[in-house]
Amino acid sequence: MKRTNYLVPIVVSCFLATGCVSKKQFAELQTSYRQLQTENSDLSKSYQQAQVTLAENRANIKSLEERLAEAQQNNADLKASYASLQGSLDKSIQQGNINISKLVDEINASNRFIKQLVEAKDKSDSLNMVLTNNLTRSLTKDELQEVDIKVLKGVVYISLADNMLYKSGSYEINERAGETLSKIAKIITDYKDYDVLVEGNTDTDPVSRPNIRNNWDLSTLRASSVVQELQNKYGVDPQRLTAAGRGEYNPIADNTTALGKQRNRRTQIIITPKLDQFMDLIDQAPEATDSTAASIPEAPLPME
Repeated sequence: MKRTNYLVPIVVSCFLATGCVSKKQFAELQTSYRQLQTENSDLSKSYQQAQVTLAENRANIKSLEERLAEAQQNNADLKASYASLQGSLDKSIQQGNINISKLVDEINASNRFIKQLVEAKDKSDSLNMVLTNNLTRSLTKDELQEVDIKVLKGVVYISLADNMLYKSGSYEINERAGETLSKIAKIITDYKDYDVLVEGNTDTDPVSRPNIRNNWDLSTLRASSVVQELQNKYGVDPQRLTAAGRGEYNPIADNTTALGKQRNRRTQIIITPKLDQFMDLIDQAPEATDSTAASIPEAPLPME
């Protein structure tokens, strides 16, 4: 670049010294000189830009080298971590075999316990069916439709609506009650050693009779009327009988509706076997199979 700057003036001077240069040629030489100056300036700028670019590229190369070194270090660290994890995994697998074996033992123990619970449930259901069958063997299917009988944990609950037994708002036994109580008496007298609790229940409506103070009185008097009817008319041993009243405090339905109140106005006759008879029932309960529940025996089992 610098050599060109010196060459042009020398050439121009030579031409001028010889006196052989015309004005036109001189003008052309000046134009060429200016073009060369411009080119020289552009080349200088390009050179400077190239130097800047070179410096930037060198800086980038250094940065890339540093990043490569960092990546290589990270890779080495990851390899070390992987080796550590692999060792931990191998150790866990070895310990896991022991834990799995322990877990299997616990599952097997749980399964045995569940099987025992199912067997106990089947036994309880079988017992309830035997007890129901024995206590209702004196009743026909048509008669059973008029009496609500449930068995819960070996105890028989016979529920009767108040309009089946009493005059409206009273504890006096009505004419219709005879047929119903005669059926109940058949059940009770069939097993003379069973205890019998007669329990009266009312709704929440207050009582408006001068000789009955409240629903406690009404429920107890109703239970007492049934007990005396069973004793006096059907010959049930009074030592087996208990009369109890629970007033309005043992509802089975909502007392805010007429239907709910009707369901709550009831008398329950609860028949409970004594312990020795209860154990006999357990012995009589049929064994349930794995696929079906125990069935009610075709013939009544004697309880005497």
